[in-house]
Amino acid sequence: MIPQEWLQAASQRLAGKIHCTPLTHDAERGLYIKWENHQKTGSFKVRGALNKALILEDWEREMGLVTASAGNHGQGVALAAELIGASARVFASKDAPTVKIEAMRALGAEVELVEGDYHGAEEAGLAYAKRNDAVWISPYNDGHVIAGQGTIASEILEEAPETGEMKWIVPLSGGGLLSGIGAVLREQAQSTHVIGVQVEASAFMHGIFYRGNQDDVEDLPTLADGLAGAVEENSITIPLIQKYVDEVILVSEEEVAAAIAFAWNEYGEKIEGSGAVGLAAVLSKKVSQEPSVIVVSGGNIQPEIHAQILAPYEK
Repeated sequence: MIPQEWLQAASQRLAGKIHCTPLTHDAERGLYIKWENHQKTGSFKVRGALNKALILEDWEREMGLVTASAGNHGQGVALAAELIGASARVFASKDAPTVKIEAMRALGAEVELVEGDYHGAEEAGLAYAKRNDAVWISPYNDGHVIAGQGTIASEILEEAPETGEMKWIVPLSGGGLLSGIGAVLREQAQSTHVIGVQVEASAFMHGIFYRGNQDDVEDLPTLADGLAGAVEENSITIPLIQKYVDEVILVSEEEVAAAIAFAWNEYGEKIEGSGAVGLAAVLSKKVSQEPSVIVVSGGNIQPEIHAQILAPYEK
């Protein structure tokens, strides 16, 4: 499990280095929404990447940082590398959104594009790191990355202690975000009900949670590109999700698109598919209507895709 001292240290370590993102209260709908699309790099991922990078020894920094990413984690690693004076190399699928690939490069990362899906990029990145003795920074399979992601929950509870008795609805892929939030909640707010949300198009952790494996799970194109891909074998997030999470639900592509449009039209927030799944779960009534916390994990959506999603809702 994630030691509580790691969670506390992460909050102290990241203080002043990342944004404390907005938490809004939609009283009409009973929703507290944490907008990580306002975070540095436009996603929560910088929390875990930077927390991991800041504990590295000088000799590790000299070896350089390597990761695999659908785009958001790669931006977090690139920014972390810049802050500690290290190089960053990111392996990504050739199908990753252009806006995310360009952002990683703009932050100074060397981006290696790999044929196939995220899983292929992760395998290539792991192999490169091993060959070159570089520091591998997993998007999820690392205790210090997980502790960094948990700072989201710490911020919410500090600002709105009443949320400790609510339902929490969090995007789920490899499980780093949900594991970190769950670890904080189980220590500080044990009465909460924790829900992970995935897309039907890439429901790997859903399979692991309910069946104990991810065999025969399809990896189809999805608006929630940041949630796509299989989970690394024996990832530490698997037992953490089983320990901290009460249920995992799935949303469709149509429901994700509707949530992206709703966020823009109702709140004026531009969010990506991966960040919209919690809101999609509430709007589609797959989660019962009651006071809840929703984590919107990011806003790095391809501009033309955002425009296409909004078009049917324009008057």
